[in-house]
Amino acid sequence: MKKIGLLLLIALLATGFFYFDLHQLLTLTGLKDGLVQFEAWRNDSPILVGGGFLLLYVLVTALSLPGAAIMTLAAGALFGLGWGLLIVSFASSIGATLAFLVSRYLLQATVQSKFGDRLAAINQGIEKEGAFYLFTLRLVPVFPFFLINLLMGLTRIRAFTFYWVSQLGMLAGTFVYVNAGTQLGQIDSLSGILSPSLLLSFVLLGVFPLASKKILDWLKARRVYQGYTKPKQFDRNMIVIGAGAGGLVSAYIAATVKAKVTLIEAHKMGGDCLNYGCVPSKALIKSAKVANQMRHAEQYGLQSSEPSFSFKQVMQRVQKVIRQVEPHDSVERYTGLGVDVVQGYAKIIDPWTVEIDLHEGGTKRMTARSIVLATGARPFVPDLPGLDEVGYLTSDTLWQAFVERDEPPKRLVILGGGPIGCELAQSFARLGSSVTQIERSARLMAREDKDVSELAEATLRANGVDVLTQHNAVRFEQEGDTKRIIVEHNGEQRALEFDDVICAVGRQARLEGYGLEELGIETKGTIVTNDYLETLFPNIYAAGDVAGPYQFTHVAAHQAWYAAVNALFGSLKRFKVDYRVIPWTTFIDPEVARVGLSEQEAQDKGVAYEVVRYGIDDLDRAIADSAGQGFVKVLTVPGKDKILGVTIVGEHAGDLLAEFVLAMKHGLGLNKILGTIHTYPTWAEANKYAAGEWKRAHAPEKVLNWLEKYHTWRRG
Repeated sequence: MKKIGLLLLIALLATGFFYFDLHQLLTLTGLKDGLVQFEAWRNDSPILVGGGFLLLYVLVTALSLPGAAIMTLAAGALFGLGWGLLIVSFASSIGATLAFLVSRYLLQATVQSKFGDRLAAINQGIEKEGAFYLFTLRLVPVFPFFLINLLMGLTRIRAFTFYWVSQLGMLAGTFVYVNAGTQLGQIDSLSGILSPSLLLSFVLLGVFPLASKKILDWLKARRVYQGYTKPKQFDRNMIVIGAGAGGLVSAYIAATVKAKVTLIEAHKMGGDCLNYGCVPSKALIKSAKVANQMRHAEQYGLQSSEPSFSFKQVMQRVQKVIRQVEPHDSVERYTGLGVDVVQGYAKIIDPWTVEIDLHEGGTKRMTARSIVLATGARPFVPDLPGLDEVGYLTSDTLWQAFVERDEPPKRLVILGGGPIGCELAQSFARLGSSVTQIERSARLMAREDKDVSELAEATLRANGVDVLTQHNAVRFEQEGDTKRIIVEHNGEQRALEFDDVICAVGRQARLEGYGLEELGIETKGTIVTNDYLETLFPNIYAAGDVAGPYQFTHVAAHQAWYAAVNALFGSLKRFKVDYRVIPWTTFIDPEVARVGLSEQEAQDKGVAYEVVRYGIDDLDRAIADSAGQGFVKVLTVPGKDKILGVTIVGEHAGDLLAEFVLAMKHGLGLNKILGTIHTYPTWAEANKYAAGEWKRAHAPEKVLNWLEKYHTWRRG
C-alpha cells in the first residue's frame, strides 16, 4: 500500500506539472520570455527565490521530468556562474538521489528477485567498482542522467556513494550549462550549447578515468614486481606446474596455438583424477554394481546368487582401467602435441623463473612470460588422537593398499558423508565389507536437498551400510590387533571395532613447496585469484583444485581455458572465468546429478522459484530396466519456463543432466525441451516428461474452458 501510495503521488505531481502547462516554462523560449519577471522576483527576495529555485530543481530531477537542462541555464542567468553552480550542483545531486531511492524502493527487490542470476555479474561489478562506473557515466552528458538515476537504483550501490559520486561527476557538465546560462541571450537552442567539439571533450573526459585505471593497474603491477629483474628474453611462453586436468588442458591449449610451453609434473601424469580419483573409483563402482545385480538377479527374472570373486582381481581390474586410460594423459602424447614435459619438483623463484629438481637428478632453471599453477589437491586428514597409530587410508592411498588383498576389508569405517565417502561406502558394502559410515552433520551429502539426502541414505542402508549421522569421531584406540574408533552422539560415547579406516572428509589444495609464501602470493585454503585467475602477480595464474571454488575435474579443465588464454593473450584481451552453469554428479547407485540452484540454496539466497517434479518410476525405460528409483526435479522462475536449477536422482543421472546444462548455458527453457523429440524408450525421455509436468501445471485453464465450449458447439 505504501508503494501504491508513492506511485499515486508521483503520478499526481507529474500530471499536475503537465496539466498546468508548467513544462512550457521549462523550454528555452519560456525561459527567455519569463526571465525579466524572474529577475524582478530575485531582486525583491533573493534568498526566497534561491531556495524556491533549489526546491523546484530537486522536484523536477526527482520526478525525472523534462526541463532540468533549462533550469540549469536559468540558474546561470539568474544567479551568475558562482551561485548558480553551487545551487544546481547540490539540487541536481539531491534530486538524482531521491529518484535513485524511489527506483530502489519501488523496483529493486522485484528486479533482483526475477533477474538476480542475470544481474549477478553486474552486482559483483558494482560492489567492487560501482563508484568508478558511476563517475565515468556522470562525466559524459551523452548518457541521460535521469536514466542513470533510475537504473542505478536497481543495483546494490550504497545511496551515500551514489550521492557524492554524482555530485562530483556532474560538476563538469553543470559548469558548462550554468556558464552558458550567463549568456542566455546568445543561445538559440540547447544543441548549440554542446557543440561537437565540446561533446568530444566530454567523451574524452569520460574515457580519462578508464585510461587512469589502466595506468593505475600498470603502476600497481610495477609496484608488485619491484625488486625483481624481468628477463629480456624468455625460454618459454608459458610454464605449467602440475599435470592434472587443469595443467594438461592449459598445456594443450598453449601447444595448439603454437606457444612454447613446458609442463612440469612431480608425480604421475593425469593427476589425481586418473590415478586416485575419478577413474579408479568408477571402475570399482562398476564391479560393485555388477556384484549387486547378481545378488538381486530375481529383479530381472534370473536366479539370484551370491557373487563369487577375488577381491584382488577386482582391484587389479581397477589398475588395468587406469593403464588403459593413461595414454590419453601420457608424456608421449603431450610431447607429440608439442609440449615440453619435464618430471620433477617445481618451485617458483621469481615471477618469471621456475627451478626444477629433476627426477633423474640435478636441477634446471627456466624462464617464462607466464606461469600457470595447477597443483591440485590432496585428501584432508583430520587431526584425531590415535589415528596415526592405528593407520589409515585415504581416497588416494587405498588403491595400492588393497591391490594385493585377496579379501575386501571385513569391518571398514569410512569417515565422511560427502560424495567420496558415499561412493566408497556403497561400493565396499556391495563387495562384502561390513561398512560403517560416520558423518558429523545431520545428513549425508549436505550440499544437496533434504529429499536427495534421505534417498541416498536409504539406498546406502539398503546396501548394508551402517550410516551414523550426527556422530563425531573423538579418537582412535588399539589393543593388540583390535582397533577401535570412539564416536560421540548426543553426549554419549561408544566404541566401534574395525579393520580398516578410510578418511574421506574432504580435500585441501596443494600449496606448500612451490614458492608461494616466499613470493607473497596470498592463499586462503586455495590460491587467491581475481576474475581472470591472476594471482598477486598478473603473469602468474592458478587453475583447478588449487584455485577453487569447485573441486571437479571438469571445472579444472574449464578454468584451464581461461588461465591459458589470459596468460598467452591477456595483453590483447582478457576473459573473466564463467561459473554460471556448473554441473556435478555423485556416482552412488542411483546417481545424484545437479546443475544450478537446489531448493535449499534458492531459499538461502532468497530466490523465488517454482518446483516441478517427475518420478522416474513412471518412465517406461526405467520400468523395463527395473530401475525406477529416483526423480527429476526442476526449479524455474515463477510463472516462466526459465530453468534455475535441476537435480536428477536415478540411473544415468549424470548423463541425463547434460541436456539441462546445455539449456541453461544457452538460455533455453522447458518449452524447448518439451518440443524436442526424444527417442523412445530411453532414459532421456525423463527430461521431456519433467518439462511436460511443468506445462501441465501452467496450462491456460480459461483458454481450455473456451475450447471445450467450442468443441461442444461444433458437435451440434
